[in-house]
Amino acid sequence: MGDQQYGDGQYAGDGQYAGRRRNRRFRNRDQGSPDGGYGQHVDGNATFAAAGGDAAPADLAQLPSHIIDSLCKVLVCSREVIELTVTVLCAGGHLLLEDVPGTGKTTLARALGQCVGGTVHRIQFTPDMMPSDLTGVNVYDQRAQRFEFHPGPLFADIVIADEVNRANPKTQAAMLEAMAERQISVDGVTRRLPEPYLVLATQNPIELEGTYPLPEAQLDRFMARSSIGYPTRDAERAMLLGEHAGEPLTDLQPVCTTLELGEVLRQVRAVQVSEPVADYIVSIVRATRERDDVRFGASPRAGLNLLAMARARAFIRGRDFVTPHDVKTLAVPVLAHRLVPRDMTGASASAEQCERIVSSILESVPAPAVGRSAPVKSGATPRAVRSR
Repeated sequence: MGDQQYGDGQYAGDGQYAGRRRNRRFRNRDQGSPDGGYGQHVDGNATFAAAGGDAAPADLAQLPSHIIDSLCKVLVCSREVIELTVTVLCAGGHLLLEDVPGTGKTTLARALGQCVGGTVHRIQFTPDMMPSDLTGVNVYDQRAQRFEFHPGPLFADIVIADEVNRANPKTQAAMLEAMAERQISVDGVTRRLPEPYLVLATQNPIELEGTYPLPEAQLDRFMARSSIGYPTRDAERAMLLGEHAGEPLTDLQPVCTTLELGEVLRQVRAVQVSEPVADYIVSIVRATRERDDVRFGASPRAGLNLLAMARARAFIRGRDFVTPHDVKTLAVPVLAHRLVPRDMTGASASAEQCERIVSSILESVPAPAVGRSAPVKSGATPRAVRSR
């Protein structure tokens, strides 16, 4: 399954026919009245569920590992970055990939979309892009004597937002509702987005010419931020010798359907968390607000995201409970991009400074010693398990 390319509001997937077919999928179900009334609500989940097909029997607990292994076969980057990306996917969040040009940010996003048998839309952001280029627009059909909704590229299972900081602030704001509430409102009509719904955004931190820094409100919508970094010497040498020549995603096959991925997300939410681990998360998040060198600390949403990521990490490792090590491992990628230091000297320097702040907090906040016991339910006796 190939991804569909959007740029400057133009659809360039399969031509005009594909655009008309795509419009019919999201057309208002009420064909007897104009699609322009206020207060209407349209659910698009049924459309995406039908597109995903019937979920084949599979060991859902192994799906995240299969996705990680498939990505490692075609991508030249560290396994830790791939594991973090899949963890965000299983946690039901959004990921911001921030790195220098040419390190494979877009390739990683495309590969993840190809592993999941769903709809993938890629948006190439530009300064002249308008919000309607993302959300869609109502167009009057003279033959039918009514308005028809033409959905924008945000209507997909996985959205690749390439160079998102090149868009103007007004266009960036159009993504807030989609990322936070999984819905899009156009002309008073609210349309549901599919579940699961993932936004993979990329940006180049060193390109300041013609870019607009993402506002704090939008940064807070990203569950985690990651940096791919440069490949190792051996990996870069293999690229030059042709071992990874050509299109690396040609042979990459879907690992699961969107229905199976949705079931994985439901199982991740069922992973248990003990009160000491929950208190540990609260202590870390609140510590970011109490430092003199931080102007704005992590929001309550950050704590929820850290818990969701910790649950996903535990699920991927075959556990049904969260350990303090899960929280400590994920605290930097989940919290660092949400902090606003008092002394900022540029985007890249601020990122490094925020990561150091979170690392310092992890050293000062003691972790509870509950890593080798399963969560204790009310009236239950703790049972010893092997920590992973």
